[in-house]
Amino acid sequence: EVPNKQRQLITLGDILTSDEAAKATHPLEVGLGRDIAGTSVMLNLATMPHLLIAGATGSGKSSCINSIITSLLLRSTPDQVRLILVDPKRVELGQYNGLPHLLTEVVANPKRAANALEWCVREMEMRYELLAEIGARDITGYNAMFDRGDLPTAENPDPLGGRNYDRLPFIVIVIDELNDLMMVAARDVENSICRIAQMARAVGIHLIIATQRPSVDVITGVIKANVPSRLAFSVTSIADSRVILDQAGAEKLIGQGDMLAAPASGRPARVQGSWVDEDCVRKVVAFWKRQVTEVQYVEGVQGSENGSSGATGDAEDGDDELLMQAMELVVRSGLGSTSMLQRKLRVGFARAGRLMDLLENKGVVGPSEGSKARTVQMTVEEFEEMQARA
Repeated sequence: EVPNKQRQLITLGDILTSDEAAKATHPLEVGLGRDIAGTSVMLNLATMPHLLIAGATGSGKSSCINSIITSLLLRSTPDQVRLILVDPKRVELGQYNGLPHLLTEVVANPKRAANALEWCVREMEMRYELLAEIGARDITGYNAMFDRGDLPTAENPDPLGGRNYDRLPFIVIVIDELNDLMMVAARDVENSICRIAQMARAVGIHLIIATQRPSVDVITGVIKANVPSRLAFSVTSIADSRVILDQAGAEKLIGQGDMLAAPASGRPARVQGSWVDEDCVRKVVAFWKRQVTEVQYVEGVQGSENGSSGATGDAEDGDDELLMQAMELVVRSGLGSTSMLQRKLRVGFARAGRLMDLLENKGVVGPSEGSKARTVQMTVEEFEEMQARA
C-alpha cells in the first residue's frame, strides 16, 4: 500500500454521521476511522471484548482514546455506559472530570489505579452472582428481563418483600499508560487485568489498555493471551510490531493516526484513525455537565493510596453493626453469598461486597471462587462464643 502524498483529515464527526454509524445501534459501538477504501469503520467494544492499543510517542494513541471516549459520550447515556479513566500522565484525560458517566474521578495515582482494577474484579463477581440468582446468561439478557418488567424494581416492588433490581450499565475501563502501573504494582495490576479479561465480557465490563512501550515486560504474555483485539500504531522496530500484533507491519506505518486494527479473529486491516479536537471534547463534556448538576461517584472505587480499595479496609461508616448481622447470617445459614447479604440486609452491591471482604479478613469465610458461594469457616458455636465474649 502506497500512502497518499496529501493526507486527508478525518474527523470523528465524519465517522459518526456516516451510514455505517447510522446502522450501529449498540451503545458500545464507537467511531474508529476510515479504511483504505474510504469506508467508515465502527468498532464494537462489546465484541472485541477488550482492546490493547500500542505505538510509539506521537503515533496517535491518545487521539484514538479521545475519539473512543467522545464516541461513547455522544452515543450513550450514563444509564447505559459508565467509565473508569486511568491517566498516570495527568494531562490526557483530566478534561473528562465531572462527567456523569464516570464511576469515580479520573484516576492519576498508579496505586489507586490498581485499587480501581480490584474494585472492578469485585463488581464482576457480584454481577455474576446477580445473573446466577435470576437465571440470566449475560448482561444483555438481564437488561432485557429488566426492560420487560420481569424483575421487581423500586417502582414495581416484589409483593412478597424480595429484593429490588436495577438496570446494569456497561463499564468501560480506559488505561492511558499501562507502563506506569506495571512499574508500581505489576503483579496486582496483571492479576486484575487477567481476571477481568477472562471473565468480565458476559457481565458488561470491558478494558481498553494503551501503552507507548510495547515491550514484553509491559505487555506480558499473560496480558496478550487475554486481551485478543489490538490497535497497532507506528512503532520503531519489527520487534515491537511482533509484540503487539505477533507479526511485522506496524513499523511501516507513517504515524498521525495510521494504524493496523486487528480484531480477535481476522487479519489486521489498515485504518486512518479519526481526529477529535480539544474544543469538540470540551463542548461534549460541558453538554453532559449541564444535564447533571451534581455528579454522584461510586464510593470506594479508588480506595486508599497505601491500602487496598474501599471494600477491603477496616469496618467504618456504620459497618460495625451491619458486619455483626452479616456474620450471623452467614454462619447460621452456612452460605457465604454476597447476593444473600444484599437480600437480607437490604444493601447495595458495593456495601454487600465490602461486608463479605471484611468477613474474609476476619476468617469467617474463605476466598472468592468466582460466581460460587464462599465456604463458611466459622461454626455456630464459635460465633456464639465470640458474642458471649463481646
